[in-house]
Amino acid sequence: MEYKPGQEWYKRLHWQVFIAMVVGIGIGFAPFGPFFAEHFGWLGTLFMRLLRMIIVPLVITSIISGVASAGGGHVVGRMFGKTLTYYLVSSFLAALTGLMLFNIFNPGRGYPVTDTGAEPPELATPDSLIELVYTVVPSNFFEAASAGDMLMIIFFCIVFGVAVTTLPEDPRTRITGLIDALFKAMMALTTGIIKLLPIGVFGLMVTLVDATGVGAFGNLAKYVAALGTGLGIHFFITLPLLLYFWARVSPWKHAMNMREPLLVAFSTSSSAATLPVTMTTVRQKVGVSNRVSSFTLPMGATVNMDGTAVMECVGALFIAQALGADIGFMTQVVVVFTALLASIGAAAVPSAGLVVIFIILGAIGIGDNPEAMLIVAAMLSIDRPLDMCRTAVNVYSDSCGAAVVGRWEGEEGIDAEIRG
Repeated sequence: MEYKPGQEWYKRLHWQVFIAMVVGIGIGFAPFGPFFAEHFGWLGTLFMRLLRMIIVPLVITSIISGVASAGGGHVVGRMFGKTLTYYLVSSFLAALTGLMLFNIFNPGRGYPVTDTGAEPPELATPDSLIELVYTVVPSNFFEAASAGDMLMIIFFCIVFGVAVTTLPEDPRTRITGLIDALFKAMMALTTGIIKLLPIGVFGLMVTLVDATGVGAFGNLAKYVAALGTGLGIHFFITLPLLLYFWARVSPWKHAMNMREPLLVAFSTSSSAATLPVTMTTVRQKVGVSNRVSSFTLPMGATVNMDGTAVMECVGALFIAQALGADIGFMTQVVVVFTALLASIGAAAVPSAGLVVIFIILGAIGIGDNPEAMLIVAAMLSIDRPLDMCRTAVNVYSDSCGAAVVGRWEGEEGIDAEIRG
């Protein structure tokens, strides 16, 4: 549900989620809270199942559509390589930032999980980098898809999308047209499910309060602090440094030129909804040519999700730590690597990052843990303002990527002055 100027406040998704969260918490603490948890908690469970239902088809269509849309030819292939290099580096640095902030804040330590008497989960992590490679490359794609092995699915979709770009124009156009149509259908389905978020949050919060009481909210505050700090570091430090050293332009002038798209991104929580404003601003104010901006920005809105990479890294490790799991070096390596790949598959719709976090949980072996689902529920209830910040970071990274690739293509006058 996108923000529309003049729209009544009660029709805006973030207010609906906030009200559902407050009502759910209030009922959870009331004497009749257990009754509501028993009879209405299924609303939250059903919403989580709907989120998990769309993961595989959404990731497949999103990645192939984004990568294959690069087109063919030597010039396009060269620009694709430069664009992908920037997006991979910026997303990797975002995931590393999330890892650093997790280790500083340790938000999951002392989380009051339900006392079931079960041992802390053993995380499924490889013992070496070679085994990590084996967990990424599928021997049978259809088997991986049916089993929900998301790392293998993501790897196949990336290489398949690259292969499509090498085809002659006719078969390439046919394939990209079909995949793009399927992707748009999945975006519509995802948007529809996200509109049910207030109902899901209500059921989830009633269940959460009944299971853990008030103790979980202290940990959630640390999670918010870690994620917010990570997003701030990436927005105010990492991206300006990339912009300065790779494009040799003023980060301050670029930020001033990008004010309007950043405000739209913050209010809509959707990179896709912001894309028309971003493309216009990057061409007219930043000064990147239509040739570069029309290539890099649509691709970035699909596959470049730096803010999501920060969230997925912090969020997945927060959940694992809250469950009492042993978070060793290889676990953190897997999480960073998976966050990098999973951020590519995050659709440009509100709160899609929390959909994709299931990919990382599955990669470390706790995707079906019922306690993990309760923690994801708590994260959902407070995600809307965080998602607004993540989207602004995503859009800003896309614009920085356009400026960097433009300079690498020899363009002059990019962010030469503050325009408008």
